[in-house]
Amino acid sequence: MKVSIIPVTPFQQNCSLLVCEKTNRAALVDAGGDIDVLVGQLEKLGVQLEKLLVTHGHMDHCGGTAAIAKRFGVPIEGPHVDDKFLIDEVEKSAARYGFRDVAPFTPDRWLVGGDTVRVGDIELQVRHCPGHTPGHVIFFSDEYRLAMVGDVLFQGSIGRTDLPRGDHDTLLDSICTQLWPLGDDVTFIPGHGPTSTFGEERETNPFVADKRFR
Repeated sequence: MKVSIIPVTPFQQNCSLLVCEKTNRAALVDAGGDIDVLVGQLEKLGVQLEKLLVTHGHMDHCGGTAAIAKRFGVPIEGPHVDDKFLIDEVEKSAARYGFRDVAPFTPDRWLVGGDTVRVGDIELQVRHCPGHTPGHVIFFSDEYRLAMVGDVLFQGSIGRTDLPRGDHDTLLDSICTQLWPLGDDVTFIPGHGPTSTFGEERETNPFVADKRFR
């Protein structure tokens, strides 16, 4: 598997491009915007876009999803249905920031914890991690020890919980019960900023370090 991180929109949201090297099939995780940039990367690599994956319904993570799905005729998978209220209002949310080509959509498949999704021959596990939003999901490759966690966890921080239907205690529980058991060696791509590992965050993250809970 090849992974490219493509920051998009003024929010510098990390869109992940996953490529199965065996099949040359690809998925975009959180196609938040800057559609021409994302399409240009697909064309540069010469890969076949197979699907779009969405961690949650905030406009900087899903704003470009409907347009790209229509352009390539590919399905959308995720997030959990509890984020439907955000996706339904995504065009209005985006307009407040001057975003263009943003439209609501209905995923071809809403996801729940325990589901799996495939990109070519690559299997990704789905974990439901509410707190930042109620329907937030993350994608995890056990084979490659890699997780795409959206806005659940960042290097040295955690997702906001002051937005509609966010909840701080729920987010902490999601991190400790859904992410940490995957293993300290797992590298994660957050929704914004640099990558890290779960082990590093358990040692140093002031919000969720293990010593905080002793």
